[in-house]
Amino acid sequence: MEINCPKFKFKEMIPKKYTCQGEDINPPLVINGIPKAAKSLVLIVDDPDAPAFVWIHWVVFNIPIIKEIEEDSVPGTQGFNSFGQINYGGPCPPSGVHRYFFKIYALDTHLDIEEGVPLTEVEEAMEGHVLDSAETIGLYRKD
Repeated sequence: MEINCPKFKFKEMIPKKYTCQGEDINPPLVINGIPKAAKSLVLIVDDPDAPAFVWIHWVVFNIPIIKEIEEDSVPGTQGFNSFGQINYGGPCPPSGVHRYFFKIYALDTHLDIEEGVPLTEVEEAMEGHVLDSAETIGLYRKD
């Protein structure tokens, strides 16, 4: 399985449009090699370089089996992010270059959890149901 973004290459800079200094919308993502047995997808976008803890930018679960997540779209049910919201929050590092991980998981089930749950609940519900996963990384530094 693989995930990539047509707007930036692996470990290259994320365009400003998809950050807090731009339109703050999610970039398009392309997913390939989804297992045939998959029933849903989970997308987690995080920043492990944030001070104090991993900053969660977006949590989306119960995404149908699709090969593309369109720009500025909500492909499934959203969980709570570190901004205290249930939507995409773009890169907005306080200083320096940060790495942003776009992680996709193929599950053998749909998750029986509600919109707005924290990532820990999504991860608990995913346990034992991950068929495959992939990630890509984008970088960003504020001007």
